[in-house]
Amino acid sequence: MKRIVVASRFAIFSLIVVIASQCVVSPEAILAQEQNGSETPNKKAVNRSRETVKMLDNIFKQTIVMVTDKYVHDENDFAAGSAAVLLFKNISESGDNKVRLIDATGDPYEADNVAKDDFEKQGIKKLKAGAKGHEQIVKKDGKSYLRALTPVPVVMEKCIMCHSHYADAKPGEPIGAISYTVPIK
Repeated sequence: MKRIVVASRFAIFSLIVVIASQCVVSPEAILAQEQNGSETPNKKAVNRSRETVKMLDNIFKQTIVMVTDKYVHDENDFAAGSAAVLLFKNISESGDNKVRLIDATGDPYEADNVAKDDFEKQGIKKLKAGAKGHEQIVKKDGKSYLRALTPVPVVMEKCIMCHSHYADAKPGEPIGAISYTVPIK
């Protein structure tokens, strides 16, 4: 039975990785932009990247809820948040989109799941103050990227099973965030 559950989880995450990888723009589009030599990304390109973040955010959050609902039954089961961290790591290593799950409570489940730079630290403050998101356009190695942070609230009672300190979270209060770095193409 456990092998079936593990195989099912692997199949679900594999499907998500395939879907997420379809969000990458073709090499021809990248070459066209580089030949164009545009210094500042145009509004349409930024909006496409925003739409990519929205789509990825929806897929990832729906997946975490589904995995929690269908596969997490007690504290001995593989936590959906841990599965998300692994999924985000695999996506980040396999393409241009970088994704991380970060803590907003000050008591991370894993020590590495904390805000690492000023963008993430400021974003967590803004999300905790009620902002619906936080974003910034950055340049790295001559390429433009949209950095975005989206809130992760407690949405299920099962979340508290592994994270007892979330029990005091107010409805809608972010206990974490998903940090995205998406190319602007």
